[in-house]
Formats: sequence, C-alpha cells, structure tokens
Amino acid sequence: EVGMKQEDTKQRILEKSLELFASKGYDAVSVGEIAKAVGVKAPSLYNHFASKQAIFDAIVESTAAHYEKDTGEISIHVQDVKQDFALFAHISEDALVEKVRQIFFYSLHDHTVSHFRQMMTLEQFRSPELAELYSRRYVDRMIDYHADIFRTLISLGILRAEDPDTLALQYVSPVITLLSVCDRQPEREAECLEKLVAHVRLFFRTFNIKRGEP
Repeated sequence: EVGMKQEDTKQRILEKSLELFASKGYDAVSVGEIAKAVGVKAPSLYNHFASKQAIFDAIVESTAAHYEKDTGEISIHVQDVKQDFALFAHISEDALVEKVRQIFFYSLHDHTVSHFRQMMTLEQFRSPELAELYSRRYVDRMIDYHADIFRTLISLGILRAEDPDTLALQYVSPVITLLSVCDRQPEREAECLEKLVAHVRLFFRTFNIKRGEP
C-alpha cells in the first residue's frame, strides 16, 4: 500500500515538473514550486528525487519509455527496423497515410510527448547534452530508422534506388517541420495535417516502384 503511494507521488512529481518546465523553462522553476503543484512539502519531494536535475533526468528517461510503448502499439516501433520493415514492404499509399497521421496526432496530443518536446525546444540551448539529446531523438533517430527501412525496400526492388539517407531526410523533414508549426500554433493543426498527407502521398508516388499483383 505504502509502496503504491510512493510510486504515485513520484509519477505526479514527474508530470507536474514536466508541465512547469514546458511552460516556463527549467531555470525559472523552483523545487518549491514543483512541490506546491504536486501538493507536497519540499522536504518530502527530496525523498523521491535528490535535486531538480534528478527530476529532469527522470523525465527524459520515462518519456522515452512512454513513447516506445505507445508507438509500439501503433505498430511503428521507431527502434526496431526488423519488426517494422515487413509492414512497410506491402503497405498501400492509404495505409501509409493513415499510419503517419496516427503518429502525428499522437505526437501532438499525448500530453507527455508534446510537453516533453516543448520543454526540449526551450531547453536545447541550456546545455550541449540537451542539444545533442534533442537532435538525436527528434532528427537523427528518425532519419536513421527510415533510412534502414528504405535501404531494405530498395534491396528488394520495392523502392527506387536512391541514396537511403537522403530519401529518409526528404521523408522525415516535412514531418518535423509541420510538428513544430503545430507546437507553436496549435490552431494550424488541420492545415498541417493536410500538408502532411499530401507530402506522404507525393513521396509514395515518387519513390515507390509499382508492384504487379502477385
């Protein structure tokens, strides 16, 4: 019973801290403010985390786990090319559009993921480690993952034989750009979704080699 309560408090600390960091920036938020938002006294907050930095580090770690669990359920794992590639090998244009829409919608509307991205947007210049983490998680990893899938599809004669890294850059960049527009201006979501769909369709038509019926 007590252990359960501990976990709940810990989770609430992470959630409230993430909200505060995302709206005000890390430096502007005090441990006292976090404690107040959670509804505990500052000393009991230190029972869970040694410092504000420790809270930040725990947010980074738990958000990664949260994202991986959820994208796994949409059956795009972003970690596991072998698992995903079969899915891409036979996907139709409409099915691909639907998948990208789901991921986009999730990235915008999942509180943890969208707050995390906003926090990182604010914090990227505070430290070289955060700058590196932001690029790695939101650019490099997405491009590497898609490049690996495209490389396999090219070797199977499904995708046009262009440079996989450049293809991945072309494919991913509009998605990243449109997400960041929606982060700044949520009211533009419908317009950005339309642009996203048009982008995916054009990419599919341009680089997918027409396959005959089996």
